[in-house]
Amino acid sequence: MEKIKIGLLGFGTVGQGVWKTIEMNRDELLKNTGLQISISKILINNLEKKRDIVPGAGVLTTNPEEIFEDDSIQIVVELVGGTDQAKSYLEKAIEKGKHVVTANKALLALYGKELTEKAETKGVQLRYEASVAGGIPILQSIQESLSANRIERIMGIVNGTTNYILTKMSREGVGFEDALAEAQQKGYAEADPTADVDGYDAAHKLTILAALGFKAGIDFQQVYREGIRRITPTDIEFAEELGYAVKLLAIGTEKEGKIELRVHPTFIDKDHPLAAVKDAFNAVFVEGNAVGELMFYGKGAGDLPTASAVLGDIIGVSQNLHHPHPQAYKLDFSNSAKTVVPMEDTQTAYYIRFMVKDRPGVLGRIASTFGGNGVSLSSVIQKGEGEGAVPLVFITHKTKESSVQKTIRQIKELEAVQEVANLIRVESLS
Repeated sequence: MEKIKIGLLGFGTVGQGVWKTIEMNRDELLKNTGLQISISKILINNLEKKRDIVPGAGVLTTNPEEIFEDDSIQIVVELVGGTDQAKSYLEKAIEKGKHVVTANKALLALYGKELTEKAETKGVQLRYEASVAGGIPILQSIQESLSANRIERIMGIVNGTTNYILTKMSREGVGFEDALAEAQQKGYAEADPTADVDGYDAAHKLTILAALGFKAGIDFQQVYREGIRRITPTDIEFAEELGYAVKLLAIGTEKEGKIELRVHPTFIDKDHPLAAVKDAFNAVFVEGNAVGELMFYGKGAGDLPTASAVLGDIIGVSQNLHHPHPQAYKLDFSNSAKTVVPMEDTQTAYYIRFMVKDRPGVLGRIASTFGGNGVSLSSVIQKGEGEGAVPLVFITHKTKESSVQKTIRQIKELEAVQEVANLIRVESLS
């Protein structure tokens, strides 16, 4: 039996989940790993705050130095969130020779290279399984189990909040604002939902997935990002009619050293496994050149699922404590031989919904504009008639983003076109 002492930075939802998981699975942890894991210190902001979990005397502290200066604490777990303070804490822990575990995707997306280099220089481990998809062991699978593969595609639902909102909109026909309000009421969305609904959270996670999967220098700013605020019940109805589900997808592909990275709402074939992922669940679809297609599915957030991933990292660190060259999941941002394709050069299919005046010849003029820019059309839907605006929907074949954007600019100038109501990219099974 080996005793492992942990210093916990933060005691919110996930921090308490880590405490609960250790307590309820203490016997299993000892039997399965030979480790006796205990939390020695927990950094909090307010000692007077009432908590559902009350650790023993002397465990809670408002002074981070009590963790950094305690030589008996071998592993520091960062769960405070944010970036600046969290970065400072991890740097201090690494400098003190402590191994570090974090669930902080924003921190890793922005400062992963720097933190990885510091950890390697000091000979300590940096692990971060819980930073992507909660309890789903996707990072370890990419880094270890799939290491014999060249990863060609990573595509996933990695934000449970947006998936819950889109599921509710699809099931009940409600608008975005109503679905968001319920997500906030149930605790799936924050009071300020920007990180989730505008795609930042998913883009942070895609940065990490791509850096590991494609072994490439990925800058978070290179990830195209678009959120779900513009999705309407009308768009979801058209998706259903055309055989698609609407999901916020994080998509990364590599072909011949060129990488595409994008986060945006997507029409995805109803026959694709990701289309069946509902509510706040996450799923990551991975394609390797040897293994073929795999999908990882489970709870992407919550106290115990995320704590499960954190504890997995703690165990991984503990089992390598005495290794002369401890290895971390290496976020290698230094490989500049691979290039990220600008969004305007990417190719996909598109759903485009215009609101137009119901007049003879409008459809022909719009279709002609598409054709003049080399954009081939797969299907057209025109509904309604009368004096007001009516929807006119096009699905294109796979084409270049810049060609579609040029076409839309030209169509907007047509007198009969009142509005370009939405543009949503389409992913098919082929």
